[in-house]
Amino acid sequence: MAQDRMVIAGGGLAGANAAKTLRTEGFTGPISLIAAEDHVPYIRPPLSKEFLLGKAGEESVLVVPAGWYRDNDVELVLGSRAVAMEPADHMVRLSDDRRLHYAKLLLATGAQPRSIPIPGAGLDGVMTFRTLADSLRLQSLLKDGGRQVVMIGSGWIGMELAAAARTYGNDVTLIGLEDIPLSAAIGPELGSYFQQIHTARGVKFVLPASAASVEGRDGRASAVRTTTGQTLPADIVIVAVGVVPDTSLAETAQLAVRNGILVDAGLHTNAPDVLAAGDVANALHPFTGEHHRSEHWANALNGGKVAAKSMLGQDATLDVVPYFYTDQFDVSMEYSGFPSLASGVAPTIRGSLDEGSFIAFWLRDGAVVAGMNVNQHRVQKPIKALISGRLHVDVTSLTDPDVPLESLLPS
Repeated sequence: MAQDRMVIAGGGLAGANAAKTLRTEGFTGPISLIAAEDHVPYIRPPLSKEFLLGKAGEESVLVVPAGWYRDNDVELVLGSRAVAMEPADHMVRLSDDRRLHYAKLLLATGAQPRSIPIPGAGLDGVMTFRTLADSLRLQSLLKDGGRQVVMIGSGWIGMELAAAARTYGNDVTLIGLEDIPLSAAIGPELGSYFQQIHTARGVKFVLPASAASVEGRDGRASAVRTTTGQTLPADIVIVAVGVVPDTSLAETAQLAVRNGILVDAGLHTNAPDVLAAGDVANALHPFTGEHHRSEHWANALNGGKVAAKSMLGQDATLDVVPYFYTDQFDVSMEYSGFPSLASGVAPTIRGSLDEGSFIAFWLRDGAVVAGMNVNQHRVQKPIKALISGRLHVDVTSLTDPDVPLESLLPS
């Protein structure tokens, strides 16, 4: 295998971590990593949190130091995209018309921010949020405070950006389709907890509502008109209404696509020697027996490792419990579990929402399927163990803060 070229289409965390894993697993052949952006691969979660707030520099968000690719003989092709592939010939064509033959190809093309087709969406001051460049641009707009910001979207990114904008001293109004922000993800009770945190710090909410148009003066945004008839002053409008998996390359090659590229638990597509990982992959999870597409950091991190091992012919499976985290104002939260299993289930609370320190558990058929800790630390390991072990637990003990979570695990 030393002479076989591994090609990775996508320069995010999944792609870069796959390249790193190939080398740590002993692969010595050529590796080409194709990155659409003109920046070495970086990690996205800090872009809407500590990096946006100026608490971390660019070096801190890199997957590996910029010199790692040279030092490890990984060809890093920046500012280029894989635009076509021919699985029968094991060939991929780049946007600069270069053609690469591969032994194995990893599709880690990620996702693109969803836009909203409304009048005024192209005005200066209206932006989506996804990249390092987006974070740098938004930081420059927010850092001096005093701006009128309208956030369109009440999910995790929308709430994080609203918190950052308000922390910088800007006037912030958030609109979204939900009655309560984040309720689609964690339910109304916990969504209300986060909304109260924001409201106490001056964020205003217009819910449920959507943007009907963006009004402007001299080519710049000046207000957002909502579907409920309100006009919200705005010189910065941020659209954070989710992302769409970038499956265009897979579709041109007629790979199986359904809410992302369909892959098995080892991240193999239905095309020989072609794999997919990260935001773009809709992977079969052994725990549920269903396909799951995750847009979170941990999925890209672990997916890159599994994909690389599968590329090397190892028996690798993406079977970890999904995980993500958020920081909003002084609230730190971590979540592990399966949202599809937690959907429609009321959470069981350990601790106190009023005191701002608690763990929420979602149980199905007596077993924990998801757990979220807020302002509590070093509890993720037992939470994940409870989930992965499919353990039936005593709810009284689970909700008693004086009972260590570790004591609920088999000895």
